[in-house]
Amino acid sequence: MELVTQADKEKLQRLLQDFHALDRVLTERIAEARGHGDLRENGDYHAAREEKSMNNLRIRELVIRLETLQVINVDEMPSDMVFLGARVRVRDEESGKVETYKIVGSRADDPPTEYREVTSTSPIGEGLMKLRVGETVRVNLPRGERRLTVVEILV
Repeated sequence: MELVTQADKEKLQRLLQDFHALDRVLTERIAEARGHGDLRENGDYHAAREEKSMNNLRIRELVIRLETLQVINVDEMPSDMVFLGARVRVRDEESGKVETYKIVGSRADDPPTEYREVTSTSPIGEGLMKLRVGETVRVNLPRGERRLTVVEILV
C-alpha cells in the first residue's frame, strides 16, 4: 500500500484528468485520420492509435494506484520523527555533505530546487522514515552504500 499526503493524491487526480482529456483528443485524431482513406498506409492513424493505447495504459495504472493508496494526515505525524511530507536535512557520513530531502508519496513533475524529493518507497525514503534527529541509517543505492545521519527535521 502506498502512503501519500492529501496534496499528493490531488496531484494524481489532476494527472488522471489530464490523461482523460488527452484520450478525448486522441479519439478525435483517430476518427479524423480514419477519414483519410486506406488505413494500411495511414501513418497518422497508426500513430494516434499507438499513442491512445499508451495513454489508456497510463490511465489504468493511475486508477489502480488511486484505488490502493492510503492518505495520511500530515498534521497527526510526530514532529520529532521523519514521516511522509516532512523535509529532512541529512549528512552523508562519508562526504560530510548535507542535503535536504522531502519524503513524498509521488514525485512532482517539476520538483522544487531547495530540496530533493524522494518517495517513501525509495531506498532513501524507506531508510529515513521514522528516524529522529541524530540517528544514522545505511542505505543501499545502485552506486553503493551510503550512511545518512538526520541533522534536522523541517516540518
